[in-house]
Amino acid sequence: MSRGTTLSLRPQPDAPVPETAMVMAAGLGKRMRPLTATRPKPLVEVAGKPLIDHVFDRLSSAGVQRAVVNVHYFADQLEAHLHARVKDMDVQVSDERAQLLETGGGLVHARELLGDKPFLCVNSDNLWVDGPTDAIRALAAQWDDARMDALLLVVPLARARNHNGSGDFRVDPFGRIVERRKPGRMAPFVYTGVQILSPRVIRDWPEGPFSTNLFWNRAMEEGRLWAAVHQGLWFDVGTPPAIAATEAVLAEM
Repeated sequence: MSRGTTLSLRPQPDAPVPETAMVMAAGLGKRMRPLTATRPKPLVEVAGKPLIDHVFDRLSSAGVQRAVVNVHYFADQLEAHLHARVKDMDVQVSDERAQLLETGGGLVHARELLGDKPFLCVNSDNLWVDGPTDAIRALAAQWDDARMDALLLVVPLARARNHNGSGDFRVDPFGRIVERRKPGRMAPFVYTGVQILSPRVIRDWPEGPFSTNLFWNRAMEEGRLWAAVHQGLWFDVGTPPAIAATEAVLAEM
């Protein structure tokens, strides 16, 4: 598949955006040290505002009505910030102070708050610029509940700014994710940290912390893990040097 190709899902322009978003904000932010020595990574500033504010700006613009935010590291700081900052949507906290549960365990812990409809799941340290259309609305337009349990927003590896990895997935011409990157090889697409999930994926989980990879692998085996290509910019803001690199690009826009 050529770089920048739009996967051949059939978009539904009038499809509603999920009402609820799960915002993953509980991580320790180890790669962002020393900036995370005194604050959680979602409160590290890029281009004049905390990373999590960039995310909430995108959620608000897309019309998301409520957000569930998991907290663990410097949880009090994050809760106080959300209370002061977010005024245009209902925010509920999924409290992981007692134990950090990773992404999959975080979904399990928050499942009663997420409801019974497909929901967005967004990493709180995400930073992207929309392309010709709003990325979240474009993702929602490609959601097909009959065929999908998960729809991941991906970006071609060549356009994953500040990203030092080798890619995550191989995708077939129809948009179905068919393979993870194999050791020693490259994969053409990188997961951006934005996805739509059906509550169906949250089943048969192990006790304690675990990764969303468990749910993805199951969906892939069942042919229900799909991808949509982001048409705008996406930045991997995982380390302090990546902040300046990201700000330099944004300053030129």
